[in-house]
Amino acid sequence: MPVENDQGLILKAKQGNIHAFELLIRQHEKTVYNIAYRMFHHEEDAKDISQEVWIKVYKSLSKFEENANFTTWIYRIAVNTCIDEIRRRKGKETYSVDESVETEKGPIAKQYRDSKPTPEEQYLKKESAEIMQKMINTLSEEHKTLVILRDIQGFSYGEIAEIIPCSMGTVKSRLARARTQLKKMLSKQRELSPHKDRLINRKEGDQ
Repeated sequence: MPVENDQGLILKAKQGNIHAFELLIRQHEKTVYNIAYRMFHHEEDAKDISQEVWIKVYKSLSKFEENANFTTWIYRIAVNTCIDEIRRRKGKETYSVDESVETEKGPIAKQYRDSKPTPEEQYLKKESAEIMQKMINTLSEEHKTLVILRDIQGFSYGEIAEIIPCSMGTVKSRLARARTQLKKMLSKQRELSPHKDRLINRKEGDQ
């Protein structure tokens, strides 16, 4: 059975068709959840934020203009909801280091194609992913959002410019600064833990 496009579902949902709105949620809930998860790195928080996003979408649906991009509109609400919650919690954020660091395109840590890794190597890969997540968490709200949207969720510069919203040039320049910050933090981390890099590099060289 073909999936109905957003335009048709939006029209029905505006007319009070709950089933149509549920279908809209089904078609976009994964990305909304992933954005929330990457912002908070906590499953329950991501679920709560996602629910809040969809409540806002439902309440604002009557104001949505059909000629606009519905996907961008939803993700803008998701990003703004996450940022509002981060600001509300400022100084009180907690992140679980026990959860896996997954995205639609796979985990941050590199996956190896050769023999099964040893327990030590598995630990190092997990620890590397957790370190990267913690570094992302230290970025400003603005830079963290850009890294998540571009480098983790895979949105284009044009899509991000609409979601934020700002010019594409601004997206690129801010993202460049965010990546520079991450590179500096990674360099410092490698200086502190050179033995981990040797183990990881040795594994990569075996491919």
